[in-house]
This record gives sequence, C-alpha cells and structure tokens, in this order.
Amino acid sequence: MGGFTGQLLEQGVEFFPRLVIAFVVLFAFWLVGTACEKALERFYTSVHLEAKELIYLIQKALKLTFIAIGVVSALGTLGINVSALIAGLGLTGFALGFALKDALSNLLAGILILIYRPVRVKDYIAVMGFQGRIVQIDLRYTVLEENGKRFLIPNSMLFTNPITVVTSEDSVSSAKVVSK
Repeated sequence: MGGFTGQLLEQGVEFFPRLVIAFVVLFAFWLVGTACEKALERFYTSVHLEAKELIYLIQKALKLTFIAIGVVSALGTLGINVSALIAGLGLTGFALGFALKDALSNLLAGILILIYRPVRVKDYIAVMGFQGRIVQIDLRYTVLEENGKRFLIPNSMLFTNPITVVTSEDSVSSAKVVSK
C-alpha cells in the first residue's frame, strides 16, 4: 500500500496500543472509584450513621475525582499535553468557587452540622428571629416548622449566628445558647 492510505494505516497501528492502554487506565480509575463508593456504602450501613446525605456526597465526589484523574491520565497516555488542561481546570475551579461561594459555604456548613451535630432533628431552636422544631437538616438548609409555617434557614447562618436550643417548647427557661 502506498500513499495516504498506507500512512494512515501505519499511524493507526502505532496509535492503537496507546489507545488500548488509555482505555485500560480509564477503566482502572473508574473501577477504583466504584470500589471506594461501594466500600463507603458498606461502611455506612454497618455503622448506621445518621448522616446519609454526607456519605452520599462523599461517595459521589470520590468517584468523580477518580474518574477525572483517570481521564487526565488517559489523555496523557495518548500523548496529549495535559498541563494546559490541568491549569485550565484549576482556573475554572477558582472561578466557580468564587461565583458559588454562598452555596459552597452552606454546603460546608451542612457537612459540619451533620458531622458535629450541634442541633438535631426534633430539637426546638431559635435562630435569627426564627424559632421552631427542626424537621430536616440537609446539606443546604435546616428546615424549621412552627404553627404550620416552614422556615428554610441556610446552614451557614447556623454557624455565624447564636442558636438557642430548647429541650421542649414549654421549657424556655432551660435553654442553652450554642455559638460558633
């Protein structure tokens, strides 16, 4: 074979082993990410943690991190210069972090609330002029309910403002103040 077709076939034969190795690398990282996800799930069910949202977030973040590292490694295996890609991802991460700083602060505050448990579901609290019984704590909001009204308090507000925790609605005198 000569000409263009011969060159194309020759380059394909040279490129094929790198392509196979790149897919193996990507598959290996995906496999490790999935194994870590399953291990965290087994740990969660064996320990009976209350913070299922937190475990789910960690599972998905860990798996996506392994997949992202696998994609970058696979591209590097193919011979693509990934230094510009990594720098671009760093700048993009910085810009997204700056743009989403309020959402991220609520997310991190939600994680800390789920870990340290300064307040729990069914506690009666007062914070920022709102009071009620906690009916749900998720990664973004803490939901209070009082007299048929629901208040969504951003989790970052629970870390920047004092919280009055009352053991029951009638025993306001036995309140304790939790602050940051």
